[in-house]
Amino acid sequence: MVSAGTSSVERLRHDFVAHLREERGRSPHTVRAYLADLDHLSAHLAEQDTELLDLSLSDLRGWLGAQSSAGVARSTLARRAASVRSFCRWAARTGRMPADPSLRLVAPKRHSVLPDVLTSGDAERLLDVAAVASDDEDPVHIRDRAALELLYATGIRVGELTGLDLDDVDDDRRVVRVVGKGDKERTVPFGVPAQQALDQWRRLGRPALATEHSGPALFLGRRGRRIDQRQVRTAVHELLRHVADAPDLGPHGLRHSAATHLLEGGADLRVVQELLGHASLATTQIYTHVSIDRLRDSYRQAHPRA
Repeated sequence: MVSAGTSSVERLRHDFVAHLREERGRSPHTVRAYLADLDHLSAHLAEQDTELLDLSLSDLRGWLGAQSSAGVARSTLARRAASVRSFCRWAARTGRMPADPSLRLVAPKRHSVLPDVLTSGDAERLLDVAAVASDDEDPVHIRDRAALELLYATGIRVGELTGLDLDDVDDDRRVVRVVGKGDKERTVPFGVPAQQALDQWRRLGRPALATEHSGPALFLGRRGRRIDQRQVRTAVHELLRHVADAPDLGPHGLRHSAATHLLEGGADLRVVQELLGHASLATTQIYTHVSIDRLRDSYRQAHPRA
């Protein structure tokens, strides 16, 4: 038999999830992360005989402090604090809490870690490897080439790639319609190599895999269903193994690389922000630091008085 307390906690979680999905437009992955952080806080409070809706600022500080003492990474602490702030703000706004106890909560800032990226030469070699692999006309190899070309050409997220449908690609204008975070739609251009790889996939690869279960999905797995993110990650890692001295990156590494190469080529920061679908320009600015670091490294290697 479920206790009244358990039932009220489940109702609270249910309502918070509805808020995240319907009002905030958060992805399933983000919702799961918020709930995991909330459950972590609830377990801590249970040890203190404190109810979730009765928590105070000192409870939150104690929770973060205990994790910090246990060696939890600063990035994890920052994420958990952000999750709880979102919950407390919602609970106070909807009258579930008398006030928001997280207003004066100060969490450790994330260390600014610059992402690993491919050089433009490594990116070219990676796509050459994918093209050679597709010469055997295995539909999966043809698909992997098209997926990698599109990822690098557009800088879209792997989840955005796997969510593409056939009619999201506009061949006449060479653009793809993408639904990103928060269900925000944007249009991203791609170049001739990506178009050629897509043409090969739709002409030779996709028909060989398509079944009655394929629906409108652009990219398919071997069983004919929409491809999942794991399959794309595997393809990127496997093909990068054939590029000597290249860092071991996943699809997000191709996104980082595309953004960095755009800025190095002279693209405006706000244009790159729009292409990547970043809500904040500050998120895009990390790629300027990547470019500056690479410029500094090249300078030190090349200049006789560096």
